[in-house]
Amino acid sequence: MSRLPIEHGREVVLHFTIKLTDDSVADSTKMSGKPAKFRVGDGSLTENFEACLVGLKAGDDREFELAPEDAFGMPNKDNYYQVETQKFAERPEEGQIFTFPQPGGTELPGIVRAINEQFVTIDFNHPLAGQRVRFAVEIIEVNP
Repeated sequence: MSRLPIEHGREVVLHFTIKLTDDSVADSTKMSGKPAKFRVGDGSLTENFEACLVGLKAGDDREFELAPEDAFGMPNKDNYYQVETQKFAERPEEGQIFTFPQPGGTELPGIVRAINEQFVTIDFNHPLAGQRVRFAVEIIEVNP
């Protein structure tokens, strides 16, 4: 097995677990048994997240903490939308997650943040936006 270090342009296969500051697990590739794959610098991860990985090699395990702006960003007020309450078959509850069909067949999840007689406020920010998170990574492969 080659022991290339992670650097710009290399393909990385890794398992990751995202933990919140209270140690609860928000997401993990280990639950599906399918590791994540990306190329350093392709824009799928923030620069600061990638910087934490640079130099690691296959077989390395690390955990690091990221501020909200280095992980999933801060909530953007432009990602809050008002939907008429009558468009829902049943009255939604705060915290409930709905998926909304998008052009091209994809679905976008949104979290109910507020409800009144006229409108339901839906938040389309990433659910972890604004949160400090800890990433535990297990590097499986690093390829040229």
